[in-house]
Amino acid sequence: MRPIREGDRGAAVEDVQRRLITLGAVLGPSGVDGVFLGATLAAVRAFQRARGLDEDGEVGAHTWAALVDATFSLGDRLLYLRHPYLHGADVLALQGAMNALGFACGAADGIFGAFTEGAVRDFQSNTGLGADGIVGPETVRAIDHLRHVWSDKQALPPVELRAAPARSAAVLRHTDVALIADAASLSLAERIVNLAHASEPRARMAVLDSDGGSGAFVIELTTTFPGPSRTVAVREGGEALSRRLAAAVASADPSEPHVIVHVERPSEDEHLLQSLAVSLIDGLCLGLAGRAPAVIR
Repeated sequence: MRPIREGDRGAAVEDVQRRLITLGAVLGPSGVDGVFLGATLAAVRAFQRARGLDEDGEVGAHTWAALVDATFSLGDRLLYLRHPYLHGADVLALQGAMNALGFACGAADGIFGAFTEGAVRDFQSNTGLGADGIVGPETVRAIDHLRHVWSDKQALPPVELRAAPARSAAVLRHTDVALIADAASLSLAERIVNLAHASEPRARMAVLDSDGGSGAFVIELTTTFPGPSRTVAVREGGEALSRRLAAAVASADPSEPHVIVHVERPSEDEHLLQSLAVSLIDGLCLGLAGRAPAVIR
């Protein structure tokens, strides 16, 4: 992006000014006037200084990203585990609420990592929501409904945190998994692999064009029904899907470890697609953990 500089005018400057005001900057009587001078320049420099950025008074890529991060409110966007990790003021607010309510996610650092996802899933389970770890409108409403409980409450003392057993580091780090997908299922496969690496950076899972070579456990995603043999049909996500996939993975032929997942209608909705990816990776990891020790190397 072209840096927004002193003397610039227009809608881009207005956007910067609105974000600065949201953060408490005082821009004088003119307020949001679309002119990058005086008080706006001083406010940008002050913001850069507070964030440890180069104090050049210009809104370049790094300053703009920091401004956007700082002005996200919980509910402005969908939050979920992915790599690179989502971060911002909305994640910080979420972590503060989770910790205060007793769903420990570790230090509130504004980064949506594996422990934050775990806390969200525990919260969702306790409030009767689908425990997919995705912070969408329903989860935000549930958190907001309890605002009177957590808004003025101190976070509980730190507790020992651990990753969810179904997505354990041992399974992801020591098991070769190859995902094969047709064109319609490719986005889902990529989300599953992204989740694996967000949960465990050393995960040995990848999307490949063929069977992935000797020794890899193959999960084939297809929108063309291949027949009942070794096939898990996907209609919707959730625990039932995770259990069915886990059973298929755990019982797969050791000489040809290959499970087919038939995705009837891949959704284009980001929340539904991510929720489906969560169900599938949880089922896959749970099934792998239940296989013979020789599978995990």
